[in-house]
Amino acid sequence: MKKVIVVGAGPGGLAAAMLLSGNGYKVEVYEKQKIIGGRTSRLQLEEYAFDLGPTFFMMPQVLEEIFSKVNRKLADYVELKEVNPLYTLKFGDLKFEPSKDFHQTYEQIKRHFPGDEAGYEKFLRLEGEKFDRVLALLKQPFHSIGHFFTKEMWQALPKLHALDTVYGRLSKYFNDERLKWAFSFQAKYLGMSPWDCPGTFTILSLLEHRYGLYHPIGGVNALCDAMAKVVEEYNGTIHLNKEVKQIVTENGKAKGIKLHDGQIIKADDVIINADFGYAVTNLLKESDRKKYTNNYVEKKKLSCSTFMVYVGMNKPIALPHHMVLFAEDYKKNVEEMTVQQTLSEDPSMYIHNPSVLDPTLAGKNKSAVYLLMPVPNLEADIDWDKEKNRLKESMIDRLEKEVGEAIRPFIEVEHVITPRDWQDTYNVYKGATFNLAHSLDQMMYFRPHNKFEDVANCFLVGGGTHPGSGLPTIFQSAIISTDLLMQQYSKEKTVSKEVVTYES
Repeated sequence: MKKVIVVGAGPGGLAAAMLLSGNGYKVEVYEKQKIIGGRTSRLQLEEYAFDLGPTFFMMPQVLEEIFSKVNRKLADYVELKEVNPLYTLKFGDLKFEPSKDFHQTYEQIKRHFPGDEAGYEKFLRLEGEKFDRVLALLKQPFHSIGHFFTKEMWQALPKLHALDTVYGRLSKYFNDERLKWAFSFQAKYLGMSPWDCPGTFTILSLLEHRYGLYHPIGGVNALCDAMAKVVEEYNGTIHLNKEVKQIVTENGKAKGIKLHDGQIIKADDVIINADFGYAVTNLLKESDRKKYTNNYVEKKKLSCSTFMVYVGMNKPIALPHHMVLFAEDYKKNVEEMTVQQTLSEDPSMYIHNPSVLDPTLAGKNKSAVYLLMPVPNLEADIDWDKEKNRLKESMIDRLEKEVGEAIRPFIEVEHVITPRDWQDTYNVYKGATFNLAHSLDQMMYFRPHNKFEDVANCFLVGGGTHPGSGLPTIFQSAIISTDLLMQQYSKEKTVSKEVVTYES
């Protein structure tokens, strides 16, 4: 029985641990925090529970497939509720609530953005064709340049639109600027500007409109609880409050880990689920790194960060499950954040009010509300100690404006996370919440490979490796990396042999 150590109990690490333990490997997961989940963990403040990071679940088919590979059903572990409408988008006084239902969304576009409804049908058709071609590229490894010359790549190439931008692609479908924003803000899931993000990623909004969005009861972190339970059912072990100090290597191979208390645990293989920038610069000795030097990592393009406010109040509020408040000049707001790396005077903001769907997150007649503002990462010269309270109060002011009444008297608990906290508490390199940027020179072969190049018997999972950020792609990284690991030992059954089809 081969032994595998997984560093980090984020969603990618847990998925990898589940796949390997379900295939007969002895698996041990080591997590620095006292809870599992990484950026997808639960934040518990007294009786209020919040998702620390991701607040919705897209394309559950990917995780369902992982569960099926180890003879389990996701539905036996997690209850999913579809979110309808997908979200509420506010542009000043105009409210747009798109849905997975084509006719419902078509009629809303016809009413709010007359003349652009035909573009919606065209968007679904053409972007759907693109996704169907791109899907194969998301499922294959890119550990050699030869992967650019596969049949799947040549079939996808004419549809990739990699030299265009997300905003540029959407301008071919829609005329109204607000509608372009409504289908391009998803570039923020990658921590990028839609004016810079490769046109390939219009598939993000396509996926929402084609497959819908889901809320797991208990929060998105319930997915991590489910995977951890399966790992333990297959006799895997998850160690909490155990911080890994270093990957132990011998003769260019990973041989285990060294904990901060000095303990060394041996293994045949190591899977790293820690943030890529942090892992490379902290967990591996410089003598073990030929390609991934500190200088290499320093030059990588990073995503933006997020400023978070979590508020528990003893009052239900009349707001939808998901809500995005757009800046009046959204392009200026995005440029200030990503190019000028300053805080906007008129920022955009996201509000999550899951208590309207999920009564488990707060007490009766109470609300667990999550506020997010995209902000520059720590490459920007911003004093977060100075700005922290001002930003928090301005975000609560905007929340009160949307609710239509004062809410401060009802607040029982609150918590703030700044980009500095993302780095110092959660080991997120430079506070770049969405990991490495998804620019053209950091995609596929040019993204860190699933099989770590500098050290043998070492693999990466998570948003910092191929295929990229976001839960579906993080889960796909776990499939790719565990497949490569198992191939080392000539397993007859590999994890990614089956072709997964996603049906609406």
